[in-house]
Amino acid sequence: MFTETKKSIEWGEETLTLETGKIARQADGCVIATYGETSVMAAVTFAKKQKPGQDFFPLTVHYNEKYYAAGKIPGGFFKREARPTEKETLTSRLIDRPIRPLFVPGFKNEVLVICTVLSHDLVNDPDMVAMIAASAALTISGAPFMGPIAACRVGYEDGDYILNPELDDMHNLRYNPEQRLDLVVAGTKDAVMMVESEAYELTEEEMLGAVTFAHEQIQPAIDLIMDFAGECAKEPFDFTAPDYSDLYAAVAKSGEKAMRAAYAISDKQERTAAVAAAKETAQEGLSEEQLADENLGAALKKLESTVLRGDVVKNKKRIDGRNLDEIRDIVSEVGLLPRTHGSALFTRGETQGLVVTTLGTGDDEQMIDSLQGMYKSNFLLHYNFPPYSVGEVGRFGPPGRREIGHGKLAWRALQAVLPAPTDFPYTVRLVSEITESNGSSSMASVCGGSLSMMDAGVPLKAPVAGVAMGLILEEDGSYAVLSDILGDEDHLGDMDFKVAGTENGITSLQMDIKVAGITPDIMKTALAQAKEGRIHILGEMNKALSSASDFSVHAPRIETMQIPTDKIREVIGSGGKVIREIVEVSGAKVDINDEGVIKIASPNGEAIKKAYDMIHSIVAEPEEGAVYTGTVVKIVDFGAFVNFFGKRDGLVHVSQIENRRLNHPSDVLKEGQEVKVKLLGFDDRGKVRLSMKVVDQETGEEIKEEKKED
Repeated sequence: MFTETKKSIEWGEETLTLETGKIARQADGCVIATYGETSVMAAVTFAKKQKPGQDFFPLTVHYNEKYYAAGKIPGGFFKREARPTEKETLTSRLIDRPIRPLFVPGFKNEVLVICTVLSHDLVNDPDMVAMIAASAALTISGAPFMGPIAACRVGYEDGDYILNPELDDMHNLRYNPEQRLDLVVAGTKDAVMMVESEAYELTEEEMLGAVTFAHEQIQPAIDLIMDFAGECAKEPFDFTAPDYSDLYAAVAKSGEKAMRAAYAISDKQERTAAVAAAKETAQEGLSEEQLADENLGAALKKLESTVLRGDVVKNKKRIDGRNLDEIRDIVSEVGLLPRTHGSALFTRGETQGLVVTTLGTGDDEQMIDSLQGMYKSNFLLHYNFPPYSVGEVGRFGPPGRREIGHGKLAWRALQAVLPAPTDFPYTVRLVSEITESNGSSSMASVCGGSLSMMDAGVPLKAPVAGVAMGLILEEDGSYAVLSDILGDEDHLGDMDFKVAGTENGITSLQMDIKVAGITPDIMKTALAQAKEGRIHILGEMNKALSSASDFSVHAPRIETMQIPTDKIREVIGSGGKVIREIVEVSGAKVDINDEGVIKIASPNGEAIKKAYDMIHSIVAEPEEGAVYTGTVVKIVDFGAFVNFFGKRDGLVHVSQIENRRLNHPSDVLKEGQEVKVKLLGFDDRGKVRLSMKVVDQETGEEIKEEKKED
């Protein structure tokens, strides 16, 4: 009934297995990849005909995590997986980016890739397994895919690169100073296709070494896929890329002059209008048959690309007249918004981001429910890209994949320089509102985010800046690397290479390419050129703000205190009674974790002090010989009980009330009276012994006995 194919290799510390032929047999290609005990099923289907009028490649990738894979039931009311999590969205993008450029040019049939996590061992991240499964499924499906690719994750500890480190080693890297890198690399046999990373001020040489190491390590996985496909791949789909050379020649003849004039305009809005007019001019010289050709859009785009790319590589001339390594003019401003905790407006040419910082308490941390378990995040970055930022009318609503991906890139770049929670116990939320865009808005979010946090008084380890690099790679091997690319240079170029970091090193690197890979020499050139651009941008940012500002008067103040873990129950009280009383009486927010770290937050310093004193009185132990102010709570024949330390009472014996004989303690004391007492010590049964007579009841000073003269 089943015709199964199964292949395995030892890869790193685990066994990598590919299998097909038993599940989802109606898909064009279905592969289950297993690494350790983490299994992901990738199913590929593609339309056998192109939709009429389709002028783009409709590839869709979905990565789904099923909670049953880790033996869990989803939280929430409905108890089933619902909208994609951030991890699922980011992984879908991660798979899409390296496979998209590898489909045969001109192929515009719809392709759907669905990756489902079936089993998770909580050791090996399923995202890497999903990328390999998707590549293998595409390779055996018969689709015109010029793969395969493979991918791996790389860590960096004590100067050594680590292949596919365990999940726990990659979780919350900023709390693990030994581990300095979380790098994902995807590539083919010959070249790197995609890079995504979170780093801790690595040098350009260390980062390039990590990418090279990754490309070497994925070769066995690529060989496995090719060997696997050799036994079970379907017949290649009969597809021949359309030949529209005659149509392109006609388009170029009638429109090249107008297109070159359009791309000589430096202003984006004017240039966009001129390019649209040039396309109309190009179509005026075409026949009705040529105008009806479904490849007309591709021919017009090729004309745009040829004009832009030719000038850059041959003449070293860019659209806006800049040199290849030149950064656009930068203006940085802080403190724009009076009631926010921190704000910055970062403008680079025609790209602009308004970034706002809000500081919160432990109650504001984000709870994240993942396959690996529940955890909290105290640093949030949300990126918004409204249509008006590019002068368009378009969809406006919840964030899409692009917004989530760009926000995560900026998050990775900035979290490396955040202070430790013990030094700065705040939840930090950044919101980047992109108000103009012509170039990398994610890197503008990095620069604006760094400035905004410093404006809010966040003590960053160092300012962070980011720059987007581009590439024009011609068929003869000649190329040009562009610093601070424009939107058109990104759209018509071959690479989007984003680098963020401090003066000391890289904190994030992301690369996407549209050709079949780039060489180490090109990447080395891009990294070196990006460093020069980053240092220049940091210098411009420093003109606005070089260090953290004063703390916003509108932000909550937070103090932390550490208590013994065996005292946590006393602070919380039965059913939370004690901690609720502290909050109500003091007016401060109080948060306590399992390690005994207490955060007390309020804009009012007096409220924080009151809560601190109340907690201290519960957890602290009274000191023998110290003087305390207490309240008489009960009078008996042999003395008086005084509440002197939190909820602790002690006995003042009748002989210790005054330096004279009393008939009864009620002669001088009454319940509710405030008195000063000295802790004499504890008796054999642990009872507290107090004295009033050795303390001046007015001043609270201890009365010293005078030495008798001989």
